[in-house]
This record gives sequence, C-alpha cells and structure tokens, in this order.
Amino acid sequence: MSNSSEVLYTNLGRKPDYSGKVRDIYELGDRLMIVATDRLSAYDRILPNGIPERGKILTEMSVFWFNMMSPLVPNHLISADVADFPPEIAKYRDQLEGRTMLCRKAQRVDIECVARGYLAGSGWKEYRQTGKVCGIELPPGLRESDRLPEPIFTPATKAEQGEHDINISVERAGELVGTELAYQLKKLTLDIYSKAAEFALSKGIIIADTKFEFGFIEGKLSLIDEILSPDSSRFWDAETYAPGKPQDSFDKQFVRDWLTKTGFTGDGTPPSLPSEVVQGTLERYSQVRDRLIG
Repeated sequence: MSNSSEVLYTNLGRKPDYSGKVRDIYELGDRLMIVATDRLSAYDRILPNGIPERGKILTEMSVFWFNMMSPLVPNHLISADVADFPPEIAKYRDQLEGRTMLCRKAQRVDIECVARGYLAGSGWKEYRQTGKVCGIELPPGLRESDRLPEPIFTPATKAEQGEHDINISVERAGELVGTELAYQLKKLTLDIYSKAAEFALSKGIIIADTKFEFGFIEGKLSLIDEILSPDSSRFWDAETYAPGKPQDSFDKQFVRDWLTKTGFTGDGTPPSLPSEVVQGTLERYSQVRDRLIG
C-alpha cells in the first residue's frame, strides 16, 4: 500500500477475496465490502501507477447516484460510512475512508448493460462499418459524437480481466440471460440513463454513454457495482460540445489518448503515467464530480 493520499492495494489483516482492475472486495458473511482503490486501468490493463484520491471520487459519485436512482430500482448499498462497518474492519480507516461501500451480496447478471445517447467509442466504430450499433439500425449520415434520435440499449458480454467486453444484440442477451430479463434490463438501463442524463444536462454535462451492472438481491433485480462515474461513463462539457469529431471528456479518455501516443494499445507492459497525466486525470475526475454533485 502507498501513503495515506494514495491507496493502490489494500490489506485489512488479510488479502482481498477478489481484486478487480480497480476494486478490492472483501467478503463479510452475507455482505461485501467494496474498496475503490486509486488503481487505473486502460485498454483492459492495470497501469503501474494510480491517480491519488481517484477511488474516493468514484465512490462519492456512485453513492450520490445510487440514492438518486433508488425510486427506480433497488441497489446493493448499505453504507459508505466507516462508522457503520464491523469494528475489526473499521480500524483500517486510513485505507477505507471515503472510498468504501458496505453492500449486500447479489447474484450477478453476467452482461454489461450499456446505454448510449450519442455516437462515440466502439459504437461509432461499428456504425461506420455497418450503419448499425449492436444490431440496431441507425439513420445514415450520422457524424462522430452526434446525438442519437433516442437513447439505445447496447449490452455486452462481461469479459475476464485482461480481455475485452464484446458488444451483443438484445436478442443475444436474451439467449444468455433469458428474453424477459433482457428486456427488463433494457427498460431499467434506459430509464436510469434518461433520468441521469436530464439531471447532468442541467449541470452543463452531457452523459454520452454509460454502463450498469445488475444482480438479484433477495429475488429483486438491483443495481450493483458502481454507477455513473468517470470510469463507467463518457462525460462531455455541454458548452463545448461540437459533433463531427471526438469530444474533450471528463473521464479516462485523457489517459487512453496519452497511451495511444506512446504506442501502447493493450499489448505488452503498460508504461507509467507521467505526473502531468496523473494531475490532468485527477483534475478531470474532480471537475465532473464537483459540477454534478457539488
């Protein structure tokens, strides 16, 4: 573990039961403790150095959105206050403060639920090749970053660490998880996205696309993992938005762009981020957090 301003790896008297690209997860009986570290991944690889305080921003934003969306759908959050954690865990406050969620365990639905309101990223790439995104026919002549006629649901398979998620159609999602559930996920995903996008636009932020994960908790379909953070969403400044080209974004696209310039696109060992990229990334994460939730 690093100094108190940066937490890359946690150790709460034992190693995590699971370490993802960003999060360390500890099992506590029927609950999970999810710690958002300052690790950063790009091109499905964990980078050698992280972004100090980044995990706190991810957690703060997720908690805010979980609370906003609770009238639409239940979620797994119990508390993000260390005072509510078991005493044997709470003593590691220096590692946990501000970056940890105590959550109910869920039976995860193994597809990523993606909502797109604008044409960007892999959606733009697929549209240029086929005129479609995940099997959804779109009008001809759209430009990069154009707003779509209406938001679309574009699910993806969940890949193992180091592998890429694969976009699929809602019909294929139905084959994987059941048709009824797939269409339930579609409705929830688009309802959550639409509510978040409307709120964000009132703050001068465009949510171009975002992804959610769902699971069953006591038989109820619930939001899990994180939501509407710069890691899971593409945030643009509404004031400078100009379709027809890539947009400046408040997310880790800044890091991806720097990595691409170095020649790293996922193969081999990723390079360490220089201080100006670390600082630039933190500024973008902090700015969108402040503009959206204060």
